[in-house]
Amino acid sequence: MAQFIRGISNFFTNVVHRFLPDPLIFAILLTVLVFGLGVGLTPKTPTDMLMIWGNGFWNLLAFSMQMALVLVTGHALASSGPVSSGMKVMASLAKTPAQGVMLVTFVAAVASVINWGFGLVLGAMFAREVARRIPKSDYSLLIACAYIGFLTWHGGLSGSVPLIAATPGNPMEKTAGLIPVDQTLWTGYNIFITVALIATLPFLNRLMMKPDHEVVPVDPALLKEEPSFQRPLGPNASIAERLEESRILGGLVGLAVFTYLGFRFAQKGVKIDINTVNLMFLGAGILLHKTPMAYARAIAAAAKGTAGIMVQFPFYAGIQLMMEHSGLGGIITNWFVLIANKDTFPLMAFLSSGLINFAVPSGGGHWVVQGPFVIPAAQALGADLGKAAMAIAYGEAWMNMAQPFWALPALAIAGLGVRDIMGYCVTALLFSGFIFVGGMYLF
Repeated sequence: MAQFIRGISNFFTNVVHRFLPDPLIFAILLTVLVFGLGVGLTPKTPTDMLMIWGNGFWNLLAFSMQMALVLVTGHALASSGPVSSGMKVMASLAKTPAQGVMLVTFVAAVASVINWGFGLVLGAMFAREVARRIPKSDYSLLIACAYIGFLTWHGGLSGSVPLIAATPGNPMEKTAGLIPVDQTLWTGYNIFITVALIATLPFLNRLMMKPDHEVVPVDPALLKEEPSFQRPLGPNASIAERLEESRILGGLVGLAVFTYLGFRFAQKGVKIDINTVNLMFLGAGILLHKTPMAYARAIAAAAKGTAGIMVQFPFYAGIQLMMEHSGLGGIITNWFVLIANKDTFPLMAFLSSGLINFAVPSGGGHWVVQGPFVIPAAQALGADLGKAAMAIAYGEAWMNMAQPFWALPALAIAGLGVRDIMGYCVTALLFSGFIFVGGMYLF
């Protein structure tokens, strides 16, 4: 079995190294493809498509900033002394490369169930720590394991589609009403799928390990320990310098953040979104780095990894609006749902979501593009609306293994390129597909 899985992984790794371009080039080529399909398959003219693309180009500015903050605040938090020490202790549980692969996968998968942003950052940072402790590890595989753990996110507590479907005012409320989370996240099939992924992905990734003589040694510079961001003050330090390195000011900011969050959770319940995660990361980071300027230096060190996010996300914003406003996303979704019956509907919705994910790698975007077609079709066929919504969610999470969009934060932390990990991820895509589809049909 190990030889079979490793053979598949090696095949896709070779294909990826030969044909997969840099994520920026991938985004540009995808823009050209969607533009051409919009002109060819919809009534839109080239001018119409160009205007839609331009109008949508900056639609993800807020989201781009959120993702950049996930990266830098998470990186800064992980570089603090207490968190770094904690990761060292946890990483010490792995004594061999195989144990390291399994441990990284498990930690990333569980963290992604808690929150997708938390999982992306923690998984990559933890993979680096394991690589430091086990020198013979395959670093590319460890980072791939961190990203493969992301497969669990849409069945977890921050899954965009199930949370949006249960939120008043969402685009499908007038059509289908609200779909409460006890019909999506808390169902038997979702719990089965999520637990099955957490339990099996570590073993799958272990089977993808290369023999020791084929492992490419990691560049030591990529595993360099984070420097200390503390600056000791001399006896003649100025008032300005003392303010900059004041533990009192750092403590006040941290206290304010967590006091606010405590009141908010008490008033509105514990609802954790990406803004909440970023605020938690920021507050904890300032407290653990102790002084405002120590934290600022940690943020500065992390900010260099945000280049890919800043440049590429606007292209996906333009692609998403072309898919939505041209009707192309609906046309592609209809190709699948129109040939479905009540029994095959979850599979068709899942596959259509996977295909759409290449152009719209966003859970919330999927609900906007696919919901108006998938949910009415499910109603007409008498299919389970909750399962229809989760089929959209699973398809998005599944195809992330072949779409480099969400890998950017992990790759920025790791210092690797997309070709270093995507062969492993495509292998995980093939096998996880059986878990997603099987889970929807077993329950």
